[in-house]
Amino acid sequence: MNMNVVPRSQSGHIREALLAQIDGGSLPPGGKLPSERELAELFSTTRITLKDALLALEAEGRIYREDRRGWFVAPPRLIYNPQYRSHFHEMVTRQQREVSTRVLSVRTVLATPALSQELELAPMSRLYQIRRLRSLDGRVVMYVEHHLKPARFPDILDKDLSRSLTLIYESDYGIRYGRSRFDITPSAARGEVAQALTLAEGSPILLVFRINYDQHGQIIDCDHEYWRHDAIRITVDSQTGPIV
Repeated sequence: MNMNVVPRSQSGHIREALLAQIDGGSLPPGGKLPSERELAELFSTTRITLKDALLALEAEGRIYREDRRGWFVAPPRLIYNPQYRSHFHEMVTRQQREVSTRVLSVRTVLATPALSQELELAPMSRLYQIRRLRSLDGRVVMYVEHHLKPARFPDILDKDLSRSLTLIYESDYGIRYGRSRFDITPSAARGEVAQALTLAEGSPILLVFRINYDQHGQIIDCDHEYWRHDAIRITVDSQTGPIV
């Protein structure tokens, strides 16, 4: 007997049993898991032990929870390539997924010191702020805040902003994206973000911060994308050139 083998914990057994049900199709993508009470009874365990197994599967992106609704099996992840050369809607539809965008608010705001620095603005500058929700196959997966330089986009707040901003920039302002700079970090859902994504406070999310430049190399806007961490897989091909 190998004395170095660590016995699998009860929560580990539960995790593997649930994973087998998911991989075998008994719990299909988007399907709701039984309640925590029912699962605890099914596995003859405590709610604490069961929660350890569920949190492990959540961390792996195999299940997700919605506040006051329970646990669900995560659908396949969207492959998200930051160097993709076209707009977001096209990237999604190429993967045979359905995307929709809902505008939450549009307004003019005072740039924070951090945004002033990132966008190379003078202190106390004004910005256009657009807040939107994006859904994949009917499930809300991303809350995003766009901050635009007003001088580059006069009257844009009056347009249909549920459309692709990339297409609006090009068709109405003659502005095309050049390069973009990305910062991608794990984070936790709080406040408006948690509420918009129907997540419990503190749930894991992925924050994608992007600064966008036009075809002439000038900064035009930035985005804070708050993703359900189980919804995307970041994929970058080092042979892919910069966006042009």
